[in-house]
Amino acid sequence: MKKSVIGFELRTFGANADAARYAGMNPVRLTIGAMCLAGAFAGLAGGSEILGGVTQGHATTGLAGNVGFDAIAVALLGASSPLGTAVAALLFGAIKAGGDKMQADTGVPVDLVLVLRALIVLFVAAPALTRLIWRIRAKGSDSGAQVFRGWGG
Repeated sequence: MKKSVIGFELRTFGANADAARYAGMNPVRLTIGAMCLAGAFAGLAGGSEILGGVTQGHATTGLAGNVGFDAIAVALLGASSPLGTAVAALLFGAIKAGGDKMQADTGVPVDLVLVLRALIVLFVAAPALTRLIWRIRAKGSDSGAQVFRGWGG
C-alpha cells in the first residue's frame, strides 16, 4: 500500500480529504474503495472463523464478543501497517491458544493471559508513558538545541 498509487491516494484522502480533492483525487471512489477493502477483510476474517471449525464451526450469538477489542489492540500493536498487524495478530493468537493450553494442563487461570495482553498493549501503544516511566528521551530531542524561533529571527 505504500508503493502503489491507490495506496498513496487512500493515505492522502485519509489524512486530509480537502487536500486530496484539491489534488484531483475522486473522494467518492476512494471512500467506496476503502469501505469495500475493509469489508473484504472483515468478510475473510468472519469466513475463516465460521468455516474453519476451529472454535464452533457455525455462527453463534457470542461469535464476535471480544473480537473488535482484540482487533483494536492488534492494530495498535502493529502500528497500523499490514506486516506489523499480521505479526501482532500471530502474537495475540499464540498467546490466546497458549493460555487455553496452559489453563488446561496446569490449572493456571486464563486471566493471566488477559493481564499479559494488557501489559503488551500498554507498553507498546503508549510510548510516551513508557518514556516517562523509564525517563527515556524521545528520538531527536536534545536539551541544548533551539527548537523554535521567534518572529525576529
